[in-house]
This record gives sequence, C-alpha cells and structure tokens, in this order.
Amino acid sequence: MQTMTSAYANKMLRSLEEDKAFWVNKEATSSTYIVANNEEPVVPEYDYAEVAATIAEIDEKIAIIKHALNVTNATARVQVGDVEMSIDTILIKMAQLNKRKYVLDVMRKQLPKARVEQHAYMSRNSVPEYKYINYDLELIKKEYESVSVKIMEMQMALDKYNQTVQFEVDI
Repeated sequence: MQTMTSAYANKMLRSLEEDKAFWVNKEATSSTYIVANNEEPVVPEYDYAEVAATIAEIDEKIAIIKHALNVTNATARVQVGDVEMSIDTILIKMAQLNKRKYVLDVMRKQLPKARVEQHAYMSRNSVPEYKYINYDLELIKKEYESVSVKIMEMQMALDKYNQTVQFEVDI
C-alpha cells in the first residue's frame, strides 16, 4: 500500500506510460528482422515472454492507480466558493464552463455593426450588407468575467486538492 496525492499519481502514470512505450517500441523493432540470402543474420535481442510480462505488469500498475484516482475523484469533496463538490464534478463543470467561455469570448469580440464581406462571385455594384449583434454586449462581457471567475475558483480548489490530499493505492 502506498500513499500519494493526485499530482504524484499523475506523474507516476506519465512515467509508467513512458516505460510502456519503451517496451512496446522494443517489441516492434526487435520482434522481427530482415536478412538478405547471402549474409549472416544479426538477430536482435528479444524475449517475448519478458516483454509481454513487463507490459502486463505496467498495465496492471496503471489500472490500479487510475482506479484509485477515479475512486478518490468520485468520493472526495472540496469547497469551491460556497458549494461543496466532488473532484469529478469539478472536472466536468470546468470542461463545460471552458466551452461556454469560448462561445462568450467570440461573442464579446463582435462589433455591434459589421460589414459583411463581398465575395468574388457577387457583382461589384451590389448593395453592402451589415451584420448586427442581437444581444447586450455588456451583459456578455459580464457573463464572460463571471464564467472566468468560476473556472479560476474551481481550478484553485482542484490544484490545492491535487497537491495536498493523500489517498491509498495498493501497488
């Protein structure tokens, strides 16, 4: 049994993924070789049983750590502003809010009135067209700021949790 934080668990997962990539690459490059008919073969060092066992061992550690992370993310609760939330809920809501923030960012950058570009296939003498926003620009700017603050609060709570709260992993 090992005690770790989410930050440490994620670093450990990255390291395990790098180790696995090494062994997968070793298998891909060493499991076969090419020889011309008139030359002595240079057989790369490769032991299928060793490589397969090593990859399986790494995969098992990855599964255990990811499961422990999922359990703690689903059960641990942290304070975000005046609301208590689970880590997985924070992650979901942050993704939703980031998508909304992007839409609001595009909207807040629109001009109240903008000329629509003329296309080459249109006549040069056509009447210009204008695009108008159909919303209160100040309201959108305020909403953008509000969403940004919510995301920041969630990220701060998540960062604090990831660096300080420990949980048990059976590896």
